[in-house]
Amino acid sequence: MTASLRAWLALGAVLGALAPAAGVRAATLVITVQAADGRPLQGVVVAARSLDPQAPRPAPIKAVMDQIDRTFTPDLLVIPVGSTVTFPNTDRVSHQIYSFSPAKRFQLPLYRGTPYPPVHFDQAGVVTLGCNIHDEMVGYLVVTDAPYYGRTDARGAWTADVAQGRYRIAVWHPRMRDSEADLERELTVGASDRAALTLRLAKALQPAPLSDRPHSWDY
Repeated sequence: MTASLRAWLALGAVLGALAPAAGVRAATLVITVQAADGRPLQGVVVAARSLDPQAPRPAPIKAVMDQIDRTFTPDLLVIPVGSTVTFPNTDRVSHQIYSFSPAKRFQLPLYRGTPYPPVHFDQAGVVTLGCNIHDEMVGYLVVTDAPYYGRTDARGAWTADVAQGRYRIAVWHPRMRDSEADLERELTVGASDRAALTLRLAKALQPAPLSDRPHSWDY
């Protein structure tokens, strides 16, 4: 794994861990995700959605997903609804980026550099990205309306400081079986300083596609 991928994983593990509002008692929430065989699962997207209808939504961000050495860099981003993403191509070859995902359909015709404006993502869901020229290129955008979100680290854990309340915890991984896509649990974060939940997948991950390029979700 390259240093840049490790840096993005470290960033993804804490991305979206928004601080609770002033005056609201906070607790540390720890979500651990395991594969079916019990081993820790790295790179899983975790979203903690408040069941309080008055809870604030996460603020949109401006993100960047580059194209380097015929890979998306980073290859997975978690962003709040309403965010924008710029897709520069600093590679030595041209790319043509597209998505046919229901959450966002778009296409950026063959280009290098940064000729196109940022793409706006206004609907929650998973957006799968590809390149019409290089079939081996794949990337993901997970667009969420959850106030707390991020990715698990090498221990399979994601941690955030959250306000007390009741949450619905959802996880997603590019290689999860379709039957696992709705794996969700409800959790109450009470007066204690820490709340924890461990989720274990019921089925093995789908086989990884043959590729000589590592991904941040490789297991």
